[in-house]
Amino acid sequence: MDLSFSKEDEAFRLEVRKFIEENYTAEIRAKQARSKHGYIDKESHVKWQKALAKKGWLAPNWPQEYGGPGFTRSQKYIFDVEMGRAGVPHTIPFGPTMVAPVIMKFGTPEQKKRFLPDILETNVLWCQGYSEPGSGSDLASLQTKAENKGDHYLVNGSKIWTSVAQWADWIFCLVRTSKEGRPQEGISFLLIDMKTPGIKVEPLVLLDGTPAPHQEVNQVFFTDVKVPIENRIGEENKGWTYAKYLLEFERGNPYSAGLYRALNKVKKMAKETQIDGHSLAEDPAFQAEVADLEAQITAMEFTELRIFSALSTGGNVGPESSLLKCRGTELQQAVSQLAVEVLGNYTLPFVEDGLAETNQPDVGPTNAFTVAPYYFSLRKASIYAGSNEVQRNIMAKAVLGL
Repeated sequence: MDLSFSKEDEAFRLEVRKFIEENYTAEIRAKQARSKHGYIDKESHVKWQKALAKKGWLAPNWPQEYGGPGFTRSQKYIFDVEMGRAGVPHTIPFGPTMVAPVIMKFGTPEQKKRFLPDILETNVLWCQGYSEPGSGSDLASLQTKAENKGDHYLVNGSKIWTSVAQWADWIFCLVRTSKEGRPQEGISFLLIDMKTPGIKVEPLVLLDGTPAPHQEVNQVFFTDVKVPIENRIGEENKGWTYAKYLLEFERGNPYSAGLYRALNKVKKMAKETQIDGHSLAEDPAFQAEVADLEAQITAMEFTELRIFSALSTGGNVGPESSLLKCRGTELQQAVSQLAVEVLGNYTLPFVEDGLAETNQPDVGPTNAFTVAPYYFSLRKASIYAGSNEVQRNIMAKAVLGL
C-alpha cells in the first residue's frame, strides 16, 4: 500500500483549495453554518454546484467519455478530503453520484444523451424514490405499483423520506411491476418527471424543526401517474440489479476529513465553555474522549487510504463500501453526541428556521442552536443507504465469506 502523494498530487491539492477559496463565498459559508441538516437554500446549492460544473469538477467519479474530469484515484481522494475539510455544501448526490452511473451502465444511448448533460450542468435536480411507508431496510417489500399499459406505465403509491423532493425536477423510482417469484424479481427502475400530473409532494418536518420550504425530507404521492415506457432503465422486473449497483456509489465515500473538521469544531466549543472558572477543553475526561475519537478517525482515514489505494487500477468500491458506510456513520454520531455534551443547556434553545432572516441574537455560542438538531438528524445516518445491521450482513457474507 502506497500512502504517499506525488508532487503533482500536492499541486492538485493547492488547486482545489484555491477553487474553494474563490467560490465558497462568505454568503454560502454563513448559510452553511446555520443549517441544521447540511442543506441550504436551493439557489445557493445550485450556485455552488454550477461553479463546480464550470470547473469540470461536479462529477469527479464520472468517466471522461461522459464529461468527467479524468481524476486519478489519488486526485479523487484529495478532492473529497479537501471538500470535506472545508465543510462546503455537499453536492446533492441523487443526480451526479447515484442515478448517473446507473444510466451510464444500463441506460440506452437515447437515455444517456437525454439525461447526462443536464445532470452534469446542474440544469436539473433529482431525488430518490426508494423507501416507502413500511418498506425501508426491507426495500424488496415495496408496493408502489406500475402497470404496463403498452406505451406507458401507470404508477400508484407513495415514497417517503425523499430528500429535496420539493426542489427536484426528476425522481428515479423503484416500482413493482410483477408479484410473481421472489419479491426482488418483480421490481423495475423508472425515471419520472416530477411535473407529471398526479404527483404530490408533502413536507415532513423532523426533530430539527426546520419548516417548509427548507425541510430535508418529504413524502411523494403518485396517483395514476403516466410514465413513458422509454423512461424505464434496462429490463422490466430487473430493477433490483440496478438498485444494488446504485447503492455502491451511495455508500462508498470517504468520511475522515469531515469527521476531523467536526471534531475540531467540538474542541473549539470546549475552549469557549467554562466550568468552575476553567475551560472544558482542560478537563481530563473531555481530553480522553477526544483522544479516543481522534484515534478512531485516524484508523478510519487509513482504512479509506488502504481501500482507495487498492482501487488505483480502476473498478468500484464493492462490498468494502459497506465497511466505510458503517464506520463512518457511527463516528459521525459519536462526534455529534460529544458536541451536545459539550454545549449542555446551550443546545436547548429552539430556533425554528436557522436560514430565516432574524434580528434576534443567538442564545449561547454562535450557531449553538444547530448542534442538537444535527445530532438528532444524524440518528438516521446508520439507517439510510441500507441500515448498518444490513451492512454487517453484507460484510460477513461478501468480505469475510461467512
